[in-house]
Amino acid sequence: MKTKKILVMKVFYTVLCCFLLLSCGEENKKGDQRYLPDSNGNLNNISVVVDNQLWEGSVGEEIRTIFAAPLEGLPQDEPLFSMRQIPPEVFTGFAAYSRIVLKIEKGTDEASARIAEDAFAKPQTVVIVSGKTNAEIIDVLKANEDKIIDAFNKEEVKEKQRRINKSLLDDNAMETKLGFTIDIPSAYKIGKSTDDFFWVRKSLSNTKTMDLMFYEVPLETISKEDSTIVDIIKMRDEVTKTKIPGEDDIYMTVEDAYAPSLFETIIDNKPAYEVRGVWEVKGAYMAGPFVTYAIEDKINNRYLIADGYVYAPSLQKREYIFELEAIIKSIEIK
Repeated sequence: MKTKKILVMKVFYTVLCCFLLLSCGEENKKGDQRYLPDSNGNLNNISVVVDNQLWEGSVGEEIRTIFAAPLEGLPQDEPLFSMRQIPPEVFTGFAAYSRIVLKIEKGTDEASARIAEDAFAKPQTVVIVSGKTNAEIIDVLKANEDKIIDAFNKEEVKEKQRRINKSLLDDNAMETKLGFTIDIPSAYKIGKSTDDFFWVRKSLSNTKTMDLMFYEVPLETISKEDSTIVDIIKMRDEVTKTKIPGEDDIYMTVEDAYAPSLFETIIDNKPAYEVRGVWEVKGAYMAGPFVTYAIEDKINNRYLIADGYVYAPSLQKREYIFELEAIIKSIEIK
């Protein structure tokens, strides 16, 4: 009887210890989350943590070649990302709270590129590129540039969408008619609304605007062969000519001098085409960048088209077109 009682007590204390350990672990996790500071920084601005000598040499040159390359589809060259260099010895405290960070480590045993989430702050994406020599670091950067750019872009789109969600446009009528949801800032207004076409506008000044167009086309409108980009541009030109006519039959068309670029992407877990280029209004001396997304919606036998374009002469346009991109990437098809 005494032996049985001792056994019961041992089991009880074992269970109690396990419970306390688990509770402490949960408290530690909660504590880590509670005390992780908020990230900071301007959108599309990378903090590059690298030794001064590397930054001024071939490694820094490669970093600038990749991440400060001109963004596709703008009428003037603007960098994909802005950058600020931070020497490793001062990458502490507030300096470590940047939302996107590229960290270069030389002299390690293995050449690699690693992505860490919320390492020093939240939300945050830190990419650590390492190698024993300058040549190894450069090779890793070249081999992983698409993956790194994609990781940084996703973090910045997510942050832009978080800011957008603070005040949203009431666009229920459009969402119901076209069968999708989207988060558009309340600074935009619906300029034109029909059963199958919506034109949404944001005024930057009396003469400068940011615009969005939403409509749908049958799946067969866009081929999946060499003519894909031709089909999309033809479709876009037809819509802008018939849905957004100007005075004296002046209308928007895609600028022949700037060959648009075609990419494949994913929106709402669905394959999509992304086209970037420059539009113009012939005879009216107006032009600007656009980005068109054709989202494949097989269930409804259509492509949902979301198009954003900017008219802001004399201004830098990277952040404007990025805002339109972030809005469109919030789409969820019903």
